[in-house]
Amino acid sequence: MNKKTKIQHLNELKGQSLLGGGQDRIDTQHKKGRLTARERLDLLLDKGSFREVDPFVVHRTHDFDLDKQKFMSDSVVTGWGTIEGRLVYVFSQDFTVFGGSLGEVHAEKICKIMDMAMKNGAPMIGLNDSGGARIQEGVVSLAGYADIFLKNTMASGVIPQISAIMGPCAGGAVYSPALTDFIFMARDTSYMFVTGPDVVKAVTHEEVTQEELGGASVHSEKSGVCHVAADSEADTLFLIRKLLGYLPQNNMEDPTYVVSDDPLRMDEALNSIIPDDANKPYDIKEVIRMIMDSGQFFEIHENYAQNIVVGFARLGGHSVGIVANQPAVLAGVLDIDASEKGARFVRFCDAFNIPIITFEDVPGFLPGTNQEHHGIIRSGAKLLYAYCEATVPKLTIITRKAYGGAYCVMSSKHIRSDLNLAWPTAEIAVMGPDGAVNIIFRKELDKAKDPVKKKAELVADYKEKFASPYVAAQRGYIDDVIEPKETRPRLINALEMLSNKRDANPAKKHGNIPL
Repeated sequence: MNKKTKIQHLNELKGQSLLGGGQDRIDTQHKKGRLTARERLDLLLDKGSFREVDPFVVHRTHDFDLDKQKFMSDSVVTGWGTIEGRLVYVFSQDFTVFGGSLGEVHAEKICKIMDMAMKNGAPMIGLNDSGGARIQEGVVSLAGYADIFLKNTMASGVIPQISAIMGPCAGGAVYSPALTDFIFMARDTSYMFVTGPDVVKAVTHEEVTQEELGGASVHSEKSGVCHVAADSEADTLFLIRKLLGYLPQNNMEDPTYVVSDDPLRMDEALNSIIPDDANKPYDIKEVIRMIMDSGQFFEIHENYAQNIVVGFARLGGHSVGIVANQPAVLAGVLDIDASEKGARFVRFCDAFNIPIITFEDVPGFLPGTNQEHHGIIRSGAKLLYAYCEATVPKLTIITRKAYGGAYCVMSSKHIRSDLNLAWPTAEIAVMGPDGAVNIIFRKELDKAKDPVKKKAELVADYKEKFASPYVAAQRGYIDDVIEPKETRPRLINALEMLSNKRDANPAKKHGNIPL
């Protein structure tokens, strides 16, 4: 074979690799409204930046006539590229080849690219579209999953790991995404479940569709498994690109700095956003947008546990993580789901050097037998643990209520928050004034000629003496009480002041967070 023929042969092999399972299967994928593995990479990565690894790999199985069905690249495409000029590593499962099923070489390819991501300190993005383990390969496919799970665990907290569910993701296949930092799903075309509808029906006699069992809406609203749900595959990939803009490449770097709008900008509307009635709700997202650069806020878990809000933004050009109680939902109370949602987000920010800004308006933990029986104590402790453990810059703004144990948990001064500011509308107390007055002055109220008037007087007195932000400020628990409109410049100044912060936890293998 001469040189020209060899080059021709090389190009033929590359052409075979690009076709995956063949044009017919590509057409079938398109008819389902879904892109191919390579088309997804083209949308995700900067144009022309993708460099493939292992395009000539084929499976090694001979049983069940698989030796007669070999496809270049097998059922996953792996390599690296850039997003906004920054290096990322990727794998994209190819449903046109054996339904994207995972076998020995499929797993080897993913493990290889994950090793490269770890060694070179760059994010790992997995585009999942797989029918699960390749049954014809038996235990070898299970071993491949376990190898990937170990890599996910070792990479956790070292490089950002992002999973996009682009089709079915069933059985053991769900646990690799579950070990990563963020899961994105596309509505109506992606599903996640440990056991599919057929097995559910056989075991429980319950009839359920794929969408009802594990669709994007279910996992983004009910289970909390999905962090971001998008309307299409293209939107999913766009949002991944957007998220990466807030993240560092690895745990040894800081997030990128982006020139912001005016750091001294003040919004007068903040001074009147808190209602006069302490029990009237307002939208904390409006507060966040008025303070952050260009009013931009990338929310995580937007439709899950909506009584707490978490997400990324920029402040003075710096990437920050936002944790905020949401008075517009359940009065911003902390429950099981909200506590766990907040805890996971705080730990991610801490692992990747992203300062945490907490907006606090919390009346306490949600009472009731349902919460107690399902472990609100354990779940609340997770959020407390996460804040206590975090060593990144932590800034807290108390906008209104900060009652009881929830005051302690929401990044109080006592658990190593660096700067705690309060608005004049802040109420910091062991419990709400109404409840406190009912307990402390029960006898006086019973004897009063006009109990309603007497209670109103006692509540006003209690607020002034015990719930005022100045009481906490006198003890140094609040560093300053500020006009709400000052919040943006004060926070930006604090981030600059804390840019060289150094803090550490005691030497240990790891703590024992109350999981």
